[in-house]
Amino acid sequence: MSSDQLKNIAHIQPEQLNALYRISRMLNSASYQQDLLAQALDMIIETLQAERGVVAAYDSAGNKFDIITARNVQKDSLQNLAAFSSGLLSKVVKENRPLLYHDASVDPSVSQYESIQIHRIRSVIGVPLRTGDDLWGVILVVSETNRNAFSDENLTFLEFFANLVSLARERLQRLEQLEDENRLLQKRLESETPIPEMIGESAAMQQLYQLIRRVAETDATVLISGESGTGKDLAAQAVHRLSRRKNGPFLAQFCGSIPDTRLESELFGYRKGAFTGAASDKKGLFEVAHSGTFFLDEIADISPALQAKLLRVLQSGEIMRLGDTQVKKVNVRIIAATNRNLDALVKEGKFREDLFYRLNVFPLRLPPLRERRSDIALLTRHFIDRLAGKKVTVSAAALRKLESWHWPGNVRQLENVLQRALILSGSGHINEEHIIFENEKDSEHHGGTLKDFEMKLLKKRLEEFNGNRTRAAESLGVSVRWVQLKLKEMEEE
Repeated sequence: MSSDQLKNIAHIQPEQLNALYRISRMLNSASYQQDLLAQALDMIIETLQAERGVVAAYDSAGNKFDIITARNVQKDSLQNLAAFSSGLLSKVVKENRPLLYHDASVDPSVSQYESIQIHRIRSVIGVPLRTGDDLWGVILVVSETNRNAFSDENLTFLEFFANLVSLARERLQRLEQLEDENRLLQKRLESETPIPEMIGESAAMQQLYQLIRRVAETDATVLISGESGTGKDLAAQAVHRLSRRKNGPFLAQFCGSIPDTRLESELFGYRKGAFTGAASDKKGLFEVAHSGTFFLDEIADISPALQAKLLRVLQSGEIMRLGDTQVKKVNVRIIAATNRNLDALVKEGKFREDLFYRLNVFPLRLPPLRERRSDIALLTRHFIDRLAGKKVTVSAAALRKLESWHWPGNVRQLENVLQRALILSGSGHINEEHIIFENEKDSEHHGGTLKDFEMKLLKKRLEEFNGNRTRAAESLGVSVRWVQLKLKEMEEE
């Protein structure tokens, strides 16, 4: 700052100093936003008694200006730079210094600019915006009514404002850069951090992990589908643990094979005297899970009456205890799971269509173990280490036998088979003869290969659905194209 500017500070009026103080606090607040700069410019226009002002960014490559914010004395936003003199903006950039014109209309250095005559611009202050040696913009304030509206003190005042704007811009850019870097680091950490309790490195599991991470960032309702034993409960827990609700409760309720009235009282709670045995008020699990996640396993088994009540929870976040007349609000994320084809149940009229679409906001399908055979060795090592508590080896023949099985019970069955093998081996080594499957005789009867099992299962499903390939494919969780290819293989044999 020059000695002349320092001298002028003493002449800055108290209301101008107060305005600068307020502006500095505004622009350096933690919640700095674009509209705050517009508010600051309003204060400048009011303090200097100007008609309008603009903060414009300068693009040196294209030699053009873009409005950051422009305002008039009525505090209206201006969208067109034509209200200002592009010649004056360019002159400030060219001379790279503050400029003050008491009467631009007669000043020979700027009066030739057509916009000055058109807009009847009289007094003008133009100040460059710099970050270091980089000139990145211009502040221009104009008056139309007074030939001597602005003074040298006003010029100093506007220079102070320009410094505040540049500092705020630099600070904001640093914050945005730090936020971007933090977001990148967070994404990288998420992609490298394993999903809690879930084991697998196959392509199918990697795709599932990616989907779990994405939906965990939201509050969307999740519908998990998959065969029994694929780990639907683990997937639900992973969504919760990776979500913003991770510090809230995680509750799970199995909905299959439970009497309707009992399940309803568990989910929604009851008032004292609602039924025989209701000796006191009791909260339902929806209330207990408030601010957390509620996992409903085997959702396809709930009755139509409960389906209607669950729909209300999803639509409005409202519940009502049994025997009560008062509605309660709950803030719960719902994750549901099923091993059945809900879409087919909807078509058969056994499951509400509106509830299905409310649940199926973000579907997650857990692949059966036979679709990720490359994970069997990893899962085998994991289960043996956990179950044995000591060093146990697995022969190559035993591992091949495990990898060739069709695993109707999926990961849960694999764990049981390995636990049985540890008991049968009685030592620190598992051989092929220690691997025994529950239905191994049936497998041997039809050859024991995966291909034979697939063909037998496909024939059975086609019989169940009277030869309807589409419904058979849906029940198996495969495409119609897959069914067609398998049938062609049968014909060729």
